[in-house]
Amino acid sequence: MHINAPSPPSKSSPYARYVLALLLGVNLLNYIDRQVLYAVFPLIQHDFSLSDTALGLLGSGFMVTYMVSAPLFGWLGDRWSRTRLAAAGLGIWSVATAAAGLAPTYPALLTARTTVGVGEASFGTVSPGLLAEFFDRERRGRILSYFYLAIPVGSALGYLLGGVIGQHWGWHAAFMMVGLPGLLLVLPVWLMREPPRSADAALEQNDTPDNGGYRALFRNRSFIANTLAMAAMTFALGGLAQWIPTFLYREHGLSVATGNTLFGGLTVVTGICGTLTGGWLGDRLQRRTPKGYLLVSGWGFLLGTPAAAYAILAPSLNHCLGGMFLAEFFLFLNTGPLNTVIVNVTRPAVRAMAFAVNIFFIHALGDAISPTILGRLSDIWGLRTALLSTPVAILVAALFAFVCCRSIEGDMAKAE
Repeated sequence: MHINAPSPPSKSSPYARYVLALLLGVNLLNYIDRQVLYAVFPLIQHDFSLSDTALGLLGSGFMVTYMVSAPLFGWLGDRWSRTRLAAAGLGIWSVATAAAGLAPTYPALLTARTTVGVGEASFGTVSPGLLAEFFDRERRGRILSYFYLAIPVGSALGYLLGGVIGQHWGWHAAFMMVGLPGLLLVLPVWLMREPPRSADAALEQNDTPDNGGYRALFRNRSFIANTLAMAAMTFALGGLAQWIPTFLYREHGLSVATGNTLFGGLTVVTGICGTLTGGWLGDRLQRRTPKGYLLVSGWGFLLGTPAAAYAILAPSLNHCLGGMFLAEFFLFLNTGPLNTVIVNVTRPAVRAMAFAVNIFFIHALGDAISPTILGRLSDIWGLRTALLSTPVAILVAALFAFVCCRSIEGDMAKAE
């Protein structure tokens, strides 16, 4: 079913900026609700007497549901109202996050967290492409960088709120207090104007596996290489995001509140600086070469690899935090550029599907498995040794970013 919407406001208009602000706010809640779990890991582990493997499964369960749901919402997003899908997703994950605060047992908590994945998949598949249609191609790198500021800022707030609320009032209160505010934004997102699809006619006439469906994406070499780069990066970042607060708690003797405050503070500073720098550099370099976004991301991965290894191996807290600061800054350079590559190498008619496929594979190969893998390795060899697998994954991400440079120009031309 196609939505016949009124003409949207002109690109970069006040309404377009309103859409950016609204979707950015929702995305902030997205990452707050996602990351708060990891802030209270030690508290949950103590209450339920869990192994590291069972603890890691809480993160993996969410990601498995998230990635499995994404293709369905991607298919719907190219045929139904994206604003309604985004609003429904926000409502589902907000209720599920609050419900986690009521969970009396480990299975109940696992069920609530997997349901969060359904809601976030609905929003995550449609929102980047929806936002991109309100702005010109030349500004997409910066606009999506603003949108993805929610990753570091929302993650940092998730760690900060989870750590402080969890230490003072318990992990149940942490889930309740971060989940319920999302319900306030459901109606504004539901009422947001839907821009007309520039390729609706082509989609209706050519929606076959060869011309417009998922199969076409698997013949897009740039899309594949870019997705593999993001998958390797997601494996590393997913594992680090889940286990670093616990690492600081165990290896450096910090309290839950102090460790999450330090990690959250580092994440918000490096995330804002790295994400905005990456978007600015990517747009600037992209004017000179079609490889601009990929070069920024690839070099960021290369520079972030040794910094991440040093942060894990450093014996002192100060050296650990210094290495972490550099690693996060360089890794966050890729946020806007790699998502912009997806937009630039896919046609508007299948853009939600493209993000759905991307979401499925980056999580299937990334943070759907890395938390549990690292938890299992931690049970065997210790958490510090387990975390050393993440710099290797970051190096693999750099390799695929540079491989993508070989086909990007031709695939961008085909998408125009």
